[in-house]
Amino acid sequence: MLAIFDMDGTLTQSSTLLANSINYVRGKLGLEPLDKDYIIEQINHPDSNMPMVFYNLEEIEPIHEEWFSQYYSRNHTLEQEAFCGVEEMLKRLKSLGIKLAIATNAYRASALETLTHLGIIDYFDEIIGFDDVKKGKPSPQMLLELLDRFDLPNSRAIFIGDSQRDELAAKSAGVEFIKVAFSGNSESDLRDIDTIGRKIEEYFCII
Repeated sequence: MLAIFDMDGTLTQSSTLLANSINYVRGKLGLEPLDKDYIIEQINHPDSNMPMVFYNLEEIEPIHEEWFSQYYSRNHTLEQEAFCGVEEMLKRLKSLGIKLAIATNAYRASALETLTHLGIIDYFDEIIGFDDVKKGKPSPQMLLELLDRFDLPNSRAIFIGDSQRDELAAKSAGVEFIKVAFSGNSESDLRDIDTIGRKIEEYFCII
C-alpha cells in the first residue's frame, strides 16, 4: 500500500515562497515581478510553458535554477508552513503500515529543505523531485517510477494532490486520485486533513 503526496499546496502552504523565488529570478533577468496568484495559476496549469511565462526563455538553464535556489534556501523557513494536521495524518498512515512517498515538481534539493524544515521528512520512504525524471507532472513518470521502486501495481497506490497537473499524472498512471483544495473554490474538493486521511484509509480498506 502506497500513498503518494504532492508537496506544495497539498502538504505545505508555500505559494508565497514559490512566487517570491520566481520573482527573484525575474529580477536577475531584468523583468518586472508577476502577481502571486498568476504565478500559482501558471504553476498548476498543465499546459503552461513555465520557462516562457515566467522568464521569457525557451528553457530554464542551471544559472536560473541556482538563482531560484538562492532565494528559496534563504527564505524557506520564513515563507512556508505545513497545513494544520499534516504531521498527525502522516504519523497515523505510517502506523497503519502504509508506505508514503512524495512526487513534486519542486527541485529535489528544495523538497528536501522543505520537508526537513517542517520536521516531516522521516515519514517518507521515497521522494522524487522535478530533476529526478525527464518530465515532471502532468507526465506520469514520477508516479510510475515510484510504483516500480515499491514493486506495486497501480491498484495498490493512491495519489493526493491539489492541481490539474497532479490529476492528469494520476490518470495517465492509472492511479486513484484524491484532490485537495485548501485555497480553491470547488465544493467537491477536500479541505480537511482528517478527511483526507480517512479517504486514504478507506481506499486501502483499513477502516
